[in-house]
Amino acid sequence: MVKILFCLRRLPALSAQEFQKYWYEVHAPLVKKHQQVLRIARYVQFHSDLGEITRKLTAFRDSPEPFDGVAEIWYESRQALETLGKDPQARAASKELKEDEMRFIDTTKSPIWTGEERTII
Repeated sequence: MVKILFCLRRLPALSAQEFQKYWYEVHAPLVKKHQQVLRIARYVQFHSDLGEITRKLTAFRDSPEPFDGVAEIWYESRQALETLGKDPQARAASKELKEDEMRFIDTTKSPIWTGEERTII
């Protein structure tokens, strides 16, 4: 499996709750709508808990402010991901998702990369 990992920061005009609500209730169904054409094997949203435990962990590790969320999109293979750019339907779906992301994600502060998991435990 290959995945794309998105570390998300919300647009400054949105509260954490507004960001998470939009991401889950509006964006997630849009991803699901395009699952087949984008060859997505799995899509996971990790919503940050900005409570006391997070504050303690951040202070203990002297870490920067946490992301507002992390998204993972899984593909069966590298080839499944690499061939998306050649498919006009996949390009159109990707464009629609990106346009929606611009409504709630600060893309200039949200890293994205691909990789493979290496299970340790």
